[in-house]
Amino acid sequence: MNQPPNNVIEVHGLVKRYGEVLAVDGIDFAATAGATVGLLGGNGAGKTTTIAMLLGLLLPTSGSIHVLGHDMLRDRFAALARMNFSSPYVSLPQRLTVRENLRVYGHLYNVRHTDERIAELSAELDLGALLDRPAGQLSAGQKTRVALAKSLINRPELLLLDEPTASLDPDTGDLVRGWLERYRGETGCTILLASHNMAEVERLCSHVLMMKQGRVVDRGSPQDLLDRYGRDDLEEVFLDIARDRRSASRPGVHQDTVPA
Repeated sequence: MNQPPNNVIEVHGLVKRYGEVLAVDGIDFAATAGATVGLLGGNGAGKTTTIAMLLGLLLPTSGSIHVLGHDMLRDRFAALARMNFSSPYVSLPQRLTVRENLRVYGHLYNVRHTDERIAELSAELDLGALLDRPAGQLSAGQKTRVALAKSLINRPELLLLDEPTASLDPDTGDLVRGWLERYRGETGCTILLASHNMAEVERLCSHVLMMKQGRVVDRGSPQDLLDRYGRDDLEEVFLDIARDRRSASRPGVHQDTVPA
């Protein structure tokens, strides 16, 4: 199946089963170039499993995934060079310094002028004082900033982010969100963002996928969801969905393409 060229992500009928446990249950979605898409849901909703399948780290039980025009089941390495991932819950080698870690990833992604790229990221994410410190000696917030720098080393066209501002203080978190907005605006990068920070999602995302028990149970722009549920913020919508407080006027959920 050929993917439409403007769809950076296209997922159809995606299923992941672990024995009797259905972690992802037949989800469909698409994201166009330049979109920032929020993937929301409680613990166990299937967000991390979905991201792992998009990265090719897990093979789906069934369904299809196309990323940047490539079938991730047959040709994932062609796409992986043009994408990246960040999670504060995935540790970098602890004995290597921050600079050494970034150099390793720069070489893995065949980044030209790696040291210059590291210097750029260091200035933008305020890593100068951390570059020669072993990764194992960093605080949780510092590790989050370094993980983000790692994810940007190759100037990705698709960025998958799992809680990108976890453990950051409000000021640093705001700076990181502003930097992500600028990066997307300057490069046209597509971002898939899994987050429990609803204010962050409202600020960054043009479209939201609400997951529960492995399914996409609702979707739309943040404003669409606020209007549909009659709520003032996405946290209240999240709680309505998590606790099955559904509006009687809520329309059916349809598969659609995420606009830029």
